[in-house]
Amino acid sequence: CGRDSPAKLLLTTCLQMELFVSEGNPHCLKVLSALEVTGVQCAVHYVNHEERVVPFLSRPALPALLLPSGEYLFSPNAICRYLFEVNGQESSEHSNQWLEWDATDLQPALLQALHVAVLQGKGSEVFQVLQGPVNVLDQSLSKGNLPYLTGEAVSVADIVLWAALYPVLSDSSLALGKCQLVAWFDRVAAIHSCQSAAQKVLQGKGLQGLKSYLQRQPAPQSNEGGECVVSEKDVEAAALTWSKNLNADPLATDKRHPILPQEGKRNVLVTSALPYVNNVPHLGNIIGCVLSADVFSRYGRLRGWNLLYICGTDEYGTATENKAREEGLTPQRICDKYHAVHSSIYDWFQIDFDFFGRTTTQKQTEIAQDIFWRLHKNEFLVEDTVDQLRCEACQRFLADRFVEGICPYCRYPEARGDQCDKCGRLINAVELKEPQCKVCKQTPVIRSSKHLFLDLPKLETQLEEWLEETTSTGDWTANAKQITRSWVRDGLKPRCITRDLQWGTPVPHPDFKEKVFYVWFDAPIGYLSITANYTDKWEKWWKNPHQVELYNFMAKDNVPFHSVVFPCSLLGAKDNYTLVNHLIATEYLNYEDTKFSKSRGVGVFGDMAKDTGIPSDVWRFYLLYVRPEGQDSAFSWADMALKNNSELLNNLGNFINRAGMFVTKFFEGCVPVMELQQEDKKLLAVVGWELQQYIQLMDRVKIRDALKHILNISRHGNQYIQVNEPWKKIKGEDTERQRAGTVTGVSVNISCLLSVMLLPYMPTVSQTIRDQLNAPQSCISTMLHGTFVCALKAGHRIGTVSPLFQKLEVDQIEALKKRFGGQQPATVPAPAVPAAEVVTTNEVDPEKAKQLTQAVAEQGDKVRELKAQKAEKAVITAEVAKLLDLKKQLALAEGKSSEPVPQKGKKK
Repeated sequence: CGRDSPAKLLLTTCLQMELFVSEGNPHCLKVLSALEVTGVQCAVHYVNHEERVVPFLSRPALPALLLPSGEYLFSPNAICRYLFEVNGQESSEHSNQWLEWDATDLQPALLQALHVAVLQGKGSEVFQVLQGPVNVLDQSLSKGNLPYLTGEAVSVADIVLWAALYPVLSDSSLALGKCQLVAWFDRVAAIHSCQSAAQKVLQGKGLQGLKSYLQRQPAPQSNEGGECVVSEKDVEAAALTWSKNLNADPLATDKRHPILPQEGKRNVLVTSALPYVNNVPHLGNIIGCVLSADVFSRYGRLRGWNLLYICGTDEYGTATENKAREEGLTPQRICDKYHAVHSSIYDWFQIDFDFFGRTTTQKQTEIAQDIFWRLHKNEFLVEDTVDQLRCEACQRFLADRFVEGICPYCRYPEARGDQCDKCGRLINAVELKEPQCKVCKQTPVIRSSKHLFLDLPKLETQLEEWLEETTSTGDWTANAKQITRSWVRDGLKPRCITRDLQWGTPVPHPDFKEKVFYVWFDAPIGYLSITANYTDKWEKWWKNPHQVELYNFMAKDNVPFHSVVFPCSLLGAKDNYTLVNHLIATEYLNYEDTKFSKSRGVGVFGDMAKDTGIPSDVWRFYLLYVRPEGQDSAFSWADMALKNNSELLNNLGNFINRAGMFVTKFFEGCVPVMELQQEDKKLLAVVGWELQQYIQLMDRVKIRDALKHILNISRHGNQYIQVNEPWKKIKGEDTERQRAGTVTGVSVNISCLLSVMLLPYMPTVSQTIRDQLNAPQSCISTMLHGTFVCALKAGHRIGTVSPLFQKLEVDQIEALKKRFGGQQPATVPAPAVPAAEVVTTNEVDPEKAKQLTQAVAEQGDKVRELKAQKAEKAVITAEVAKLLDLKKQLALAEGKSSEPVPQKGKKK
């Protein structure tokens, strides 16, 4: 949506917008209030809470606003801001800060309060839960002495916060009243549009109108998002800890290679799913695997663990052969080229591998063949003759991903050669009805070939015993457990481990010497071979299950191969292999309203990020902030700018810069003497509590949630400075000057702590802060063991202080969004003409056919995904219509005769 002419936008497009809401959903009260107050014309659809309106999300997300462009907004606050902008009311920086506060501070506490009041019937406890946020709001209104949050007129911030608090503030039995807060609430409530929206959502039922919605939500964690309540004992303990000295022995930061397991240490082996070499990784690939593993590895090293982080490129298989054919290179040269591309991208993102290798090595051949022979010796391999599809036009057997047809079970028309995305059944390619080669669109023929299979049913009992132990004792994400259970529950079947290809690890058996290992069998062995290329003592890591903890990081689509298939290979080898203890799988990261697509130029890929001018630390921060830990999430340029400007610039950076500048300006660059009062000690206890939460979450690989506690600490610090006003007290009497010194000294020490906590997330920023503070190296090892001590004693001289972050401007972000928005393939239907005319008038257009082939493949993927997610029928129908039309255009571009395709209705 262009920001330059909101009035024009309102006139020309608002009638095409559709808002989806549900009764009893408190978030929908926000958007309906904004809609009524702004008067924007928009169709409103009431749906049930479980309706999946946004097709690319795996879970219901309401409210949702469908824009004229086909994009979706599904953040309530983003929808409200958009409606105000359409109405010509731009959001001020102040409004945006309130919206951010609502999302990060108020909403978690509010959800807990509603849960307590509505589902537990404990209305008397609501005030205690909401006391912190309510106090912040009331104090702000008191200080501002204005009728509304940002000025003399109602803003989007007033509507959002009024609607958020309406269920509790409108209930007289809860008695949350604060003088200024109630006056403000009543002023907004007097707006008829707001009352009208409340009636539509709550139906006059008050808090009980939310019951159906709240019953479908997970129970909130008692402390998350609310104010930390510390006891007197906690306060005194924090003050005692503060007075202790730093560790005498600083943590060794220089690695000594090779890193090997050590007796008496926690030995941690971290792997990231091997990225496939012929693809340039996009942001979703980066956060799903290498970046998440990097943050955890950096954290583990800070904690003093003996940790090895290995990764590398997965280089064998059909896709590499095809890429080589496309670029006119040998497979090996393709691998060399793209391995360098991957290495360069990860270097820029500051991924700190201990070793980044590849699978096309002699070690890979040796170890894979050794495991193969052990499986053969232990009788876990079986032979069978397999009917395979062979494309005579392409002169090759077709890998599963290069054939599609009609599912033999559910009749889904675009099932792949290995699995149907609609019914989820595993299938063999020859079982497909009306199969088609995805490369040339010709019908393949069936040819027989002898292959080897891993006998998974024979290993099933061993697997289940191992799974029972490791999933109960290790940190497995919920999706990893669920996906694994579904595979085992459906019963395991023998899996083919050989393929009729040339580019792969050769099968050493004389009867199968023309074949290579199937990539799913071969690729996970890459973890072992890459480690073997790092050190010839690799077995100390990989054949040492009693001394080594193994963490696997991946996206959820890789789970079965790491939780079922690869463990079965190692169990069957019977060679004391180290098996995964902790399996960490993310959901998917989408790009704005769609999927990443290199061919269409949609989304930011790793080799493009550095050309945006945005530092890699900021990219890391935002990707980790939206890390899809429990559900799919989306990268958004607008949200990235908001998080940078509010969380990094105005919250974190503002606090650290102010603390350092006070030392420089008021105390000649030396940390002043600190005489702690009760208020200071309480802050130390609160900060210590946030540090403990951070450590507990990071230990459990809750990377996104742990980041919020870093930002909480800087928020506490900003509030502490704001309340005590050291810039004023420094001009007063001796007691006030002393107070200014204490506040400054405590603040600069909190900055030191933040630099340590930030190190896994933003390594360059972390180092910059410590350089500016001239912080001792020993502060790292001390604080990451959970003790917040005074690292910068009175008299400590700091370095030169300068701003850490820069604002991302609106025009800069709009330009980047446009640059990476891509061009959608044309889907305008060709005029329907008789078949005979098509034959005589249409010429072959190879370039157009190539583009359309790609477009058909991507649209087919989109349709499959929608059907697998059980999206609305109307949405699926519209996308199927686009797919059929693209196929028709492809036929015409290839010069083929094509019967006119009936046009199906498209959803507006």
